[in-house]
Order: sequence, then C-alpha cells, then structure tokens
Amino acid sequence: MRANATHTKVSMIRRSIYQSRHFYLMFLLPFLYYFMFHYVPMYGVIIAFKDYNVFQGIMNSPWVGTRYFEKFLTDPYFYKIFKNTLLIGIYHILFSFPAPIVLALLFNELTHLGFKRLVQTFSYLPHFLSTVVVAGMIVNFFAYNGIVNNVLGKLGITPVHFLMLPEWFRSIYISSEIWQSVGWGAIIYLAALTSVDPQLYEAAKIDGANRWKQMLHITLPGIAPTIIILFIFNCGSVMSVSFEKILLLYNGSNAAASDVIPLYVYRRGLVASDFSYATAVGLCNSLIALFFLVSANKLSKKVSETSLW
Repeated sequence: MRANATHTKVSMIRRSIYQSRHFYLMFLLPFLYYFMFHYVPMYGVIIAFKDYNVFQGIMNSPWVGTRYFEKFLTDPYFYKIFKNTLLIGIYHILFSFPAPIVLALLFNELTHLGFKRLVQTFSYLPHFLSTVVVAGMIVNFFAYNGIVNNVLGKLGITPVHFLMLPEWFRSIYISSEIWQSVGWGAIIYLAALTSVDPQLYEAAKIDGANRWKQMLHITLPGIAPTIIILFIFNCGSVMSVSFEKILLLYNGSNAAASDVIPLYVYRRGLVASDFSYATAVGLCNSLIALFFLVSANKLSKKVSETSLW
C-alpha cells in the first residue's frame, strides 16, 4: 500500500511538471543567468581572506584571515566613503522610493484613457536610456555654459559650477535617478492597484468619501503589502549605488560627496590590482546591506503582517 501511494505521488509530480513544462522553460533562462553570474562568482569571495597572487591562483595563495577587513575598518578613508554611500542610499529611499507610488496614484486618478497612456509612455522612456547617455545629458545640462546656467543667467542669477561643488552632487544624482526610474517603477504599483476591489470605491462614494479619502482609506491600504515588500528590497540595496553613473560624474572637485564604496573597490581592485583588499571591501559593503535588509524585514514583521520571511 505504501509503495503504491509513493508511486502515485511520483506520477502526480511528473504529470504536474510535464503540464507546466512551458513555465519551467521560461524560468530556466533567468535561473541560468543568476546561477552563472551571481552564485558561481561567489567562489572568488575567499580571496578576501587570502593574500591573493595571480600566479599562485586562489587555492595556493596564503591565508591571512581577517587582515584586510581590519585594514579597511581602521582606514581613515573608511568613514568618508561609508558616509557618502549611506547618505546617497538614504536619500534614494526618502525621495526616489516614494516617487513611483505618487505617480501611480496620480495615474490611477486620470479618467481620460488616451491621455493616461500618453503620459505613461513618456514616463517610461527614460528607463531605456543607458547610464552613459543619462550621465552625458547631466554633464551637458549642468555645465557652466549649459542649459541650466543659461536659464539662470537670463533670470539674473550667477551661473553655478554644479558638477564641481560637492553640495550639489547628491541632489543632481538623486534627481536624475528619480527622472530615470519613476515611470518604470510605477508599473508595479499600477499592477497592484488592479487588485483593489472597485466595489470598495462605490461603497465609499455612497458614504460621502471624496477622492482624497478614497485614496487614503482604500487605495493605499490596498497596495500596502506591495509597498512594504519593495521598501524592504530598497533597504537591502541601500549600499548599492549606481556605480556607473557615479563613475561618469565623479571628479576631484566633487569627490567629497561622490566618492563611494563601489568606486573605491574599483580603484583598489582594477586600477591598483589589490584584489584581496578590494574583495574584502566589497564583502563588507554586502554585509552592511544584509544588516539593513534583515533589520527592515524584522521591523516590517513588528508593524505589519507583511515580510519577506
């Protein structure tokens, strides 16, 4: 009897897999991508604990324990790049994270379908521009003789060296991130809005609730689980700033605000060929991000019923 039950279960599993084979094939490509480019390279993390030598290889290089971690944490430069990375990450959560939510709510209030689609299309377009193009646009617009300073000059305001001043770097970077990602990020919230029961809005209208109260008491609670999950993900990526954009906008004058951990890893690892130290710095950055992710998940568990695990 037990053997027959086991055989029946195996047959059901095989039948289920065969019936869903198209979905498994669709899943295969992203699985191979993440396996090959995200999990297999993790083997190289062990060079953070070794005095890595290219000619000796990873396994034959001598172990040094946590020497490079201690070196990084006691480096006077650590506080500067950690502060810059953390501030950009926090500003990203404070300003870039709510922007797609606000845009999705505004789209939800539009009644003219044609105008809504047109605005959505234009809001998506910046997402498809490469980082190099966006950085080039920023350099041209905010140059001393660029469009922004030309407009300021016509208004009687003295031109500003925006990209040379550290105090302007974070504002320009975060603004460009919002412009580039707000439309694309709103897609998720627009999809979540479709799950909100329309009958709730009809009942609210009968009770005399205006559009503002409907949004506060129906729309936002309806998409709250999606907002919380994405907020946790954003907390986990608080240390993962856009390295490419910062590298293209970085210069000696704005280094006080633009020098971040990924840029430091690039200089020490690829430019100076100090692979072990650069790996240790990158691993520290990942551990800090993991701390924020776990903390955000625990906080979400305490204040709501939604969490990643």
